[in-house]
Amino acid sequence: MEKIYVLDTNVLLHDPLAIYAFAEHKVVIPMTVLEELDVIKDRRDKDVSREARLAINTIDKMVGDASPRELQSGVPIRVIGDDDDENDSKIVEGSLAVFPDQKITHTDNIPFLNGNHDHANDNRIINVALSLQATHPRASVCLVTKDINMRIKAKGSGLERVEDYKKDRVLDDLDLMTKGYIQFENSFWSTVDSVKSEAHGRHTVHVIAKASLPTLYLNMFIIDDEDFIGFVVNIDKEFVYLLDINKQNLMNQGFWGIHPRNLEQAMAFYLLRHDNSDLMVMTGPAGSGKTLLALAYGLQVTMEEKRFNKIIVARSTPPMAEDIGFLPGTEEEKMAPWLAAFDDNLEILHGADEHAFSSIDYVKQKANIQFKSLNFMRGRSFNNALIIIDEAQGLTQFQLKSIVTRIGSNSKIIVLGNLAQIDNKYITPLTSGLTYLVEKSKPFKYASIMHVNGIERSRLAEFAEENL
Repeated sequence: MEKIYVLDTNVLLHDPLAIYAFAEHKVVIPMTVLEELDVIKDRRDKDVSREARLAINTIDKMVGDASPRELQSGVPIRVIGDDDDENDSKIVEGSLAVFPDQKITHTDNIPFLNGNHDHANDNRIINVALSLQATHPRASVCLVTKDINMRIKAKGSGLERVEDYKKDRVLDDLDLMTKGYIQFENSFWSTVDSVKSEAHGRHTVHVIAKASLPTLYLNMFIIDDEDFIGFVVNIDKEFVYLLDINKQNLMNQGFWGIHPRNLEQAMAFYLLRHDNSDLMVMTGPAGSGKTLLALAYGLQVTMEEKRFNKIIVARSTPPMAEDIGFLPGTEEEKMAPWLAAFDDNLEILHGADEHAFSSIDYVKQKANIQFKSLNFMRGRSFNNALIIIDEAQGLTQFQLKSIVTRIGSNSKIIVLGNLAQIDNKYITPLTSGLTYLVEKSKPFKYASIMHVNGIERSRLAEFAEENL
């Protein structure tokens, strides 16, 4: 059965290359969608306008010099090869067509929606799908939109197939996201048939057959109810190599005067200290200590160990593109309202000093802590620096990629976020850039991931996180 997909504007804004996701089928772009993209490409919101222009350029490449009749019937979709060489492009079975929805007329057998002013564009796009469903009875016509209400309206109007755009989902279920550790009930060793233990100085490494274990990645932990803690230091074709870690030693770690309060924090301490890690991702609920751990580590390695020359601090601020320009002062002063959480944590670290405010100002200056807007990080390269990105759950996949690619030599980036506190209406936990970064970086041997689950802020914060 032929499949025809009608794409809404929000799909192309969400993923300008969405057409390639349906490359084996017929893709229809209503004229109304092109008109909306034309308006959006000139908006002041740089992120949205950029996506609109990219979508328009993608359609233009596919259309080429096709005639009006060819464009309305469908031009072949060419898929560019991995090396982005247009000569290496290939034609797949699908096609791209533009539907002139202004020509739709009301007929007795098609239940078109009316074109009232408030919902004219949505209704015209739904009408395109209804028209194609009526004129192509042997085909499966599907409207793809991220607008929930539009999906309900389309189904209520008689459209058989309506779907959300799901290609950008990194996972089918958030429970499947890597936590950085795997926990076994009772004893881990009861699940292992054979093991070879090797002594390397003061350390013990257990060599276990890879087939007997679940899917593991480097820099992961294995823990059980009997206080065994193993750290994956190597994986080859046949075996997994686990470093045996003493729990008491793990809990006795410390950075800048603070110590872990639970096992997840202790494992996060260990990963932060791990020299072979260029990227550290910490997820967890509010109050789990993510920011405090990252900041304490930063002060330790910058001021005491002199590993980095500066600490770059940035965070996601959804209205920042507009609001930051109206606040007075320098970039750092403009960012102060959003980065107050770091001042709060500096007070925790130095609030007991005899001259607390002087100590905090001294630490900021001595550690060379710089507060940056994510908007101004593009095009830069950070060398000999520790970069901390807080509240990353509100960033898109593209935004996080553009930040991570800024990291230069002898630098490390720590990305923090809580997927339960996404305030971007276009992002869900399954499509967040934070989820994308976790799942894409887990096989990278120079990356580490930890979900810090315990809430240590206060008993009230713990109650609120669990019950409100």
